[in-house]
Amino acid sequence: MKGTAILFQEKNITFIEDVDQTVFEEIKDQCGCEQCSCKLDNKIVTFGSVSPVFWHEDEVDWDYGY
Repeated sequence: MKGTAILFQEKNITFIEDVDQTVFEEIKDQCGCEQCSCKLDNKIVTFGSVSPVFWHEDEVDWDYGY
């Protein structure tokens, strides 16, 4: 299943669209750590400290807001 991962950082909110739920679970397991990272498009991406994280099934309709 794919969806959108929503990551809250100290000064940013990051939306990762079209991500597998397994990747979201990997990020969620690192929630609260100083360096959160995962593999996206065959590259390791580091987000820094992330807390909390949320999951939205499917894609976000940016024109409507969800």
